[in-house]
Amino acid sequence: MDLLPAENSRIAMKHGFRSLKLVNVNMDQEFERQPFGVDYGRLDNGLVYYVRRNPKPRMRAALALVVKVGSVLEEEDERGVAHIVEHLAFSATKKYTNHDIVRFLESIGAEFGACQNAVTSADETIYELFVPVDKPELLSRAISVLAEFSSEIRVSKEDLEKERGAVMEEYRGNRNASGRMQDAHWILMMEGSKYAERLPIGLEKVIRTVSHETVKQFYQKWYHLHNMAVIAVGDFPDTKSVVDLIRTHFEGKSSAPGPPSVPVFPFPSHEEPRFSCFAESEAAGSAVMISYKMPVDELKTVKQYRDMLAESMFLHALNQRFFKMSRRKDPPYFSCSAAADVLVRPLKAYIMSSSCKEKGTLEALESMLIEVARVRLHGFSEREISVVRALLMSEIESAYLERDQMQSTSLRDEYVQHFIRDEPVIGIEYEAQLQKSILPYISASEVSKYAEKLQPSCSCVIKTVEPRASATIDDLKKVVLKINNLEKERSISPWDDEQIPEEIVNIKPNPGDIVEQFEYPNIGATEIILSNGMRVCYKCTDFFDDQVLFTGFSYGGLSELPESEYISCSMGSTIAGEIGVFGYRPSVLMDMLAGKRVDVGTKLGAYMRTFTGDCSPTDLETALQLVYQLFTTNVIPGEEDVKIVMQMAEEAVRAQERDPYTAFANRVKELNYGNSYFFRPVRLSDLRKVDPLRACEYFNSCFQDPSSFTVVIVGNIDPRIALPLILQYLGGIPKPSKPIFHFNRDDLKGLPFKFPTTVIREVVRSPMVEAQCSVQLCFPVELKNGTMVEEIHSVGFLSKLLETKIMQVLRFKHGQIYSAGVSVFLGGNKPSRTSDLRGDISINFSCDPEISSKLVDLALEEILRLQEEGPSDQDVSTVLEIEQRAHENGLQENYYWLERIFRSYQSRIYSGNVGTSFQIQDEGRTRLRESLTPLTAQMALQRILPYPCKNQYTVVILMPCRFRLSRLFSRRTSYSRDAKVLAGIAALTIFVFCLWRYPRKP
Repeated sequence: MDLLPAENSRIAMKHGFRSLKLVNVNMDQEFERQPFGVDYGRLDNGLVYYVRRNPKPRMRAALALVVKVGSVLEEEDERGVAHIVEHLAFSATKKYTNHDIVRFLESIGAEFGACQNAVTSADETIYELFVPVDKPELLSRAISVLAEFSSEIRVSKEDLEKERGAVMEEYRGNRNASGRMQDAHWILMMEGSKYAERLPIGLEKVIRTVSHETVKQFYQKWYHLHNMAVIAVGDFPDTKSVVDLIRTHFEGKSSAPGPPSVPVFPFPSHEEPRFSCFAESEAAGSAVMISYKMPVDELKTVKQYRDMLAESMFLHALNQRFFKMSRRKDPPYFSCSAAADVLVRPLKAYIMSSSCKEKGTLEALESMLIEVARVRLHGFSEREISVVRALLMSEIESAYLERDQMQSTSLRDEYVQHFIRDEPVIGIEYEAQLQKSILPYISASEVSKYAEKLQPSCSCVIKTVEPRASATIDDLKKVVLKINNLEKERSISPWDDEQIPEEIVNIKPNPGDIVEQFEYPNIGATEIILSNGMRVCYKCTDFFDDQVLFTGFSYGGLSELPESEYISCSMGSTIAGEIGVFGYRPSVLMDMLAGKRVDVGTKLGAYMRTFTGDCSPTDLETALQLVYQLFTTNVIPGEEDVKIVMQMAEEAVRAQERDPYTAFANRVKELNYGNSYFFRPVRLSDLRKVDPLRACEYFNSCFQDPSSFTVVIVGNIDPRIALPLILQYLGGIPKPSKPIFHFNRDDLKGLPFKFPTTVIREVVRSPMVEAQCSVQLCFPVELKNGTMVEEIHSVGFLSKLLETKIMQVLRFKHGQIYSAGVSVFLGGNKPSRTSDLRGDISINFSCDPEISSKLVDLALEEILRLQEEGPSDQDVSTVLEIEQRAHENGLQENYYWLERIFRSYQSRIYSGNVGTSFQIQDEGRTRLRESLTPLTAQMALQRILPYPCKNQYTVVILMPCRFRLSRLFSRRTSYSRDAKVLAGIAALTIFVFCLWRYPRKP
């Protein structure tokens, strides 16, 4: 296999993917075992290390300790212990105690959060850190933390008792509808293997009662350095010094002699399909899942790589058909997709899943099976495969062009998979060559053969999920038999595809002109006013070679409508999106955009209507053509189109009404914002009042007048190429004869809401299969116009301070929650230059229902203490560090710059000069950072929140209904193979539901 000669590498770098030389493919050639681009080795004690220099983002490092130890290694009395060990790692080690590791991470700006720093699966446990390295000691200390995890986790009785509550709360949070369905599916898929009985979260009994000796024995038995790898990818001056640090912190570590080998647990195959009808009263909707299990494929040779590409093409082509089916008249499902996934170390599966209307699971199942059988009988067409080939070629081209901008976290993940699954790391340059050389020669017939692996005899598992049982096991068997017979009789017709237009814009518009141009050196941006009145601001960056982002907004949205029209017009984006907002149906547009990286969407908000886009520089013309189409074509609703959309909307509303958290969220809105129609939940009765013609008419009118829009473009654009395209497709949008929706932002209506002036504490009781409890504590916020810039920044700092302190008290001190979040709502105010801002700050956490009120009181006590005594110097410096590190990372991202420029135009201080607006906001942030001390933070807490905080707030607590038969119901229905039992349980559901509804009072 020939690689690029050295002299040609520079040419390829300069001219890009299209000049990349093809390779002579030897199918039997094996990939190098040594991973590409990394300093790789093994210490004498068995630890594997990977170290790589990477400049994205600057002065940051992505670290990981990967341990080939997961829940499948647990004995019966240890179920959940692997996950408990992960928790204890951050709680206490030999050097660190009482969550000092968390404090260290936060002190250097590396946030700690749920599922953010570690994860335990069936086969492995992975600890991850993302840390700054602008100071030499930070990297050393971060690596020392990973070294502590490897062999120095302290497992004392006291440590375990402190962490039980957090683990138990994570367990409880997993016992919602989604978690129950995932667990039931896992057990069904893994039946016959030890994996079926080793869910990583474990058993409640073990979490509550396991002894510290048992946890310690598991840790000492399995945490051996030869089962571990440490990975460091970041902006290092060199790799040798990092390897030396790893040696310094790890070489002194040792494992117990004679470590046991990690066993491989077999999976018995089965020719007969397995069936399950899962009835879940809180399910978000009806769904069908079909899985075909098989051993994990090896990926060691070029031939196996080609097979992987063909498999990927098969899944893409199948997904294209599924999508087009979902957009046809009276579709069998709302959405459907297929994917291949490695479930556990020895097992992979092809998984097809669909969401469908209630009582529509049998129809969805039949359609899914027919489509796979159709491929077996007739294959994919060459046109279908050419579309997929272009898509994959576009993806690898984008990866190749951005090879020097890969994020350190992405590279770290590659090395994680190399260690865990022995996946080769061959480098993006070589992979791009390989893929470019192979893809053109993979035929439609070769791709179609993968449908043979999706047979009912191939360890197939078929599962339906319904809120109320309608399908039975016998029904599923009959569908499978029916499709088998149709296939044997060859009674399934070939695929009938749609005609695809060649051009998005048939007649190219006459370009507009630049009327005015302004330069803003402080943000490196240029603003132009086009002859049709559209304002365009563009900023050229080199963060990513293959990314251009844009967004456009205009004032005047749903807030300007009378209440009588609100419901219909608010559905405008949804209906238009399903029909097609760019002059073509979504299924047609999908094929037209094959091979192009273009994503454009629209949204109607309270005060604004917006469109957003993401594309590559080479696809900028296509993206701008879509914007042109948005403004120059109308959405006309057909009867069938509307029927499908409204059916989907009704299913979504029914799902919300089944969800206990919906009643909770609705009550929070009702208390905090009153009975405003903007915040009122959508009911089925509301949907029946929707006028689709009016909805589309309103949507069309929102995107007709270019003179009311401001567009911001950020990314790797060459103005010499981009400006002519902007002038043609944005400047070519015709201006209407009279203004449409021209609003002065000072005259826009505010949303009618008013926070309660007293203390309100309520419990919302909802029927639940398993007990859940969620708490939302809210305080009103009012910011005065005179110091608005600093005050808005203050709210951001204070919310992070509150989140940090609530976690310290409720989790690290009392051990009763898993995570807490603090969010700010300031979105209900008109964007006027003069009025005050009103909104709220809310604190959210889940907990044991029995202690929810106590934890609310503890949270209030901590906030009051902060108001009366102020935070510590360490608290303030931690919040400042977290904000600064996030800011530094953001400055290297196109999304961050797009958002900041976008918000500068929308800022209340904007008066025609976006550079000045940006500067004032930036200076406000700087002033606040320089002035933030424990005293000023204390004063801000008194000024921005009610003081004392206990005088004005709302608390809503979601609690289960007191009727406890629900637990029996849950266990009976989570997994059943007997249709008669299922029917009996369905009857019990109705009985239990009636009893539940009776006492449902706050």
